[in-house]
Amino acid sequence: MTKKKLKKQIGGSHYKYMAIQPIEYINANHLKFAEGCVVKYVSRHQNKNGKEDILKAIQNLEFILQRDYD
Repeated sequence: MTKKKLKKQIGGSHYKYMAIQPIEYINANHLKFAEGCVVKYVSRHQNKNGKEDILKAIQNLEFILQRDYD
């Protein structure tokens, strides 16, 4: 993914100023969907939805637990 594409963000600026955007980390590490969501929500919680994003991260961690360990 090019830096030019990363400069375009629809709806807010909570990712634009990060040194490494969540999508870069997620793609580089070939993370599954739920793991990627955890990275995304934890990365943005202070600049977007606060507690709601942490709860979303926890929900995705619970999905991972169920998917991989139950």
